[in-house]
Amino acid sequence: DDCLCFSNSESEEEEEEDEEEEWEPKSKTARKPRLPKTNESKPKKVAAPRSTAVRKRTKKTAVKGDPVGGLQLLQPKEDRPTKQKTATKNRKVPMGAKINSVQKTSISNLESDETPSTSAPLGTEVKKEESEEDFAFDEPPLKRIKSATCPQGNPVKHHGSTKVKEELEMNWDIVQALAERTNVEPWVCANIIRLFNDENTIPFIARYRKELINNLEADALREVQQTLEELRTVAKKTHGTIQKLKKEGKLSGSLLTALLNCRTLEELDHVYAPYKTGSKGTKAQRAKQLGLEPAAISLIENPGELNLFSYVRSNVKGLSTIPEVEAGVQHILADMFAKDKDTLDFIRILCQQRYICLQSALAKVSSKSVNDKDVDKFQLYHNFSCNIRNIQHHQILAINRGENLKILTVKVNVPDGVKNEFCRWCVNERWRPKRYAKPELMKILHNSVEDSYKRLIYPLLCREFRSKLTSDAEKESVMMFGRNLRQLLLTSPVRGRTLMGVDPGYKHGCKLAIISPTSQILHTDVVYLHSGQGFREAEKIRRLLLQYSCSTVVIGNGTACRETEAYFADLIMKKYFAPLDVVYCIANEAGASIYSVSPEACKEMPDLDPNLRSAVSIARRVQDPLAELVKIEPKHIGVGMYQVRKGVLFPEFWAKNIIEWREKNGPFINREQLKEVKGLGPKTFQQCAGFIRFNQEYIKAFCSSQQKELVAKGHAGVQITNVKQGKKRSKPTTNAMLQPNPLDQTCIHPESYNIAMRFLTFTGGNPNDIGKPDMQQKVNSVIQKEGTEGAAKMLNTTVHTIQLIIDGLTQPEGFDIRTDFDKPDFKRSIVCLEDLSVGAVLTGKVENATLFGAFVDIGVGKSGLIPIRNITEAKLSKAKKRRSLGLGPGERVEVKVLNVDIPRSRITLDLIRVL
Repeated sequence: DDCLCFSNSESEEEEEEDEEEEWEPKSKTARKPRLPKTNESKPKKVAAPRSTAVRKRTKKTAVKGDPVGGLQLLQPKEDRPTKQKTATKNRKVPMGAKINSVQKTSISNLESDETPSTSAPLGTEVKKEESEEDFAFDEPPLKRIKSATCPQGNPVKHHGSTKVKEELEMNWDIVQALAERTNVEPWVCANIIRLFNDENTIPFIARYRKELINNLEADALREVQQTLEELRTVAKKTHGTIQKLKKEGKLSGSLLTALLNCRTLEELDHVYAPYKTGSKGTKAQRAKQLGLEPAAISLIENPGELNLFSYVRSNVKGLSTIPEVEAGVQHILADMFAKDKDTLDFIRILCQQRYICLQSALAKVSSKSVNDKDVDKFQLYHNFSCNIRNIQHHQILAINRGENLKILTVKVNVPDGVKNEFCRWCVNERWRPKRYAKPELMKILHNSVEDSYKRLIYPLLCREFRSKLTSDAEKESVMMFGRNLRQLLLTSPVRGRTLMGVDPGYKHGCKLAIISPTSQILHTDVVYLHSGQGFREAEKIRRLLLQYSCSTVVIGNGTACRETEAYFADLIMKKYFAPLDVVYCIANEAGASIYSVSPEACKEMPDLDPNLRSAVSIARRVQDPLAELVKIEPKHIGVGMYQVRKGVLFPEFWAKNIIEWREKNGPFINREQLKEVKGLGPKTFQQCAGFIRFNQEYIKAFCSSQQKELVAKGHAGVQITNVKQGKKRSKPTTNAMLQPNPLDQTCIHPESYNIAMRFLTFTGGNPNDIGKPDMQQKVNSVIQKEGTEGAAKMLNTTVHTIQLIIDGLTQPEGFDIRTDFDKPDFKRSIVCLEDLSVGAVLTGKVENATLFGAFVDIGVGKSGLIPIRNITEAKLSKAKKRRSLGLGPGERVEVKVLNVDIPRSRITLDLIRVL
């Protein structure tokens, strides 16, 4: 399941027969020619199926101790050693061998181990399930990928074809459909589908399976995942519709084909609408019930023999006259045209080449039903028109809201030229009668095409355009929210400071909470700064700051924020808190009030008043933003466009079980102990282990104290074991499991520990020196000599894995990715809104980024807006890589004031540069 290119074991041999000629890397010119494949050399065992990797040892390397079992992994071809057979024969490490500790692993075993980087650690013992398929990858990519896109130059392509067998088959291939929708290569889409099918998480794939996804970012993976879910939803609903129509006896061959051709829910609804239960039936259905379908087919197939007079029945409604018969035939033909795949494809391509615009206008509504203020909000869209290819995502969302409130009416305008060209094509090419047709029959055909376009096809196109625009806007909105939230959560924590959190207020006072550097609540209080008691309360605040040696004040940005900020700024300027050098910062308190009355806050701070809980939360947001903000529901955090979807980084029950285990058994000593946590099985361990860090200094001190206690009690030499509490007796943890592993403090995944140790052996480094200058020097010297690609080939692994190992070994001890992000601005003075002037250059911090611009806090009580047109690529920091042009929360920027509207409290800014 680690793997990453997969093939169906049942069709594996057939795929190999059709396999293309293998691509040979330039670096390997001398290579034995491939022998023809024969089935006799690959006998199958029914009881224990073996993968391609076992049958062809010259091509593939087997995975030892795979965490799920039954799966096989192939390396990229350029990374495989030339003499694979020799390496396989010399492998003497037993499958069940345990790695007792990093220090005790013998160099001989490490040097002979040929396990690829994405395999599981040798110690993993999991029962293999016979139902699991064998997966492999070994073929070159469909096309050469530039090394700029894929650093190792050789992305891994799915073995055989890129087809993926889906549970619900359609008339289109899901890999190709996904590739078309997302503009991602088909081989990458095939790998991604199989990775998702195997329950791999996006963070795990993005970090540890880079070679299989061609270095896609997590945001791009989420987009692919969402599109995949949409396609599967269409397939699921289509097959449900087919089963329903079968039971009702309404399913025909042509209807089945039309249903299986549907790629969107709009198409499916269009095809199925006439057959819905309770429907009165369409005009075409009623005409068919009158027996006019043969006449409609005859008009196209054999018009010379069609006699409409033979269908006239004077006593039957709908057949009593020739015009009624002609109308019935017309309705059947129109229905045929509107459900024909080639016809719909032609009109869609035609629309892509023409100017299609979305128009909105003020609806005719009574003043009683709609608030005038709401009408004014949509003033920009009272007479709006824009090409659907150029319209902005935020404009779509605004127009949709106005339409839902019945303030706006919306229309998709398709030019008449599209209709005229479509009608000509239908009459002269696609639906041209196969033989000569009389003028009266050709007139029916013309009318049918026009009726089909006006009554059926045009409404379908409008629904598709609106649905696509809305879907894209919502996707971008969610992606924007994700980018904002990620940057907000990764705001650099303020370590080692005692903080005073202040939740400002007027009548009910300002709530204070002092927390320790480890987030413990030291003191809570209420002060009334804005009711004439400011001077008296200043002495109280000074006493508290001195008592707890607190020199940092965190002020929430809610009601009375600016007055409270001015109060503290004035005292700081007067050096009132001397000898303390007090500074303050403003923190976004969005969601703090809601969190303070949540069940989680009640459980965490049961004896604290909700108003004081918010002050605690404000302080903790600066101390460790990630740990505090994850407690708050995403829609209350106040970033993005508020089109929020729930995302779970680490399921609550796993986190709860981990905490319970730690409370019963003491601290975790190494990553292997995570497997003892209830509910955390091999698959979960594989997905989360690389993201969990262990503080080696603390663990070594803990183990040393435990050993001293045993020696003092006369139990020296006795194994340290952790026995779980409870009625059932649990197996004690072995001594090997309780030894610290220095690699546990790094981003290196346990499945690559053996590769890391071989790399350490090659560099001459010691695991205990991870993150130290000496280790950095040794690793750099090897990389300068061999290069990353050379080291990867030498260790029989991929460039991505080697790079992760290099990062893990050279990053400083206690490395935190959040240190690369900006820290809060600590200030000692304040600027008022009235002090601003056009042309003034200021520094500020981005509070929120939207699809139409970025809001920046410049310290005047009201955020200024940088319109999206002023955020150009030249002004953005090159060091910060972004998937799309924009700014994120927390970024420090230099801006220029373009306009100040004091009555409306509106500030327009221009971006000068990102600091």
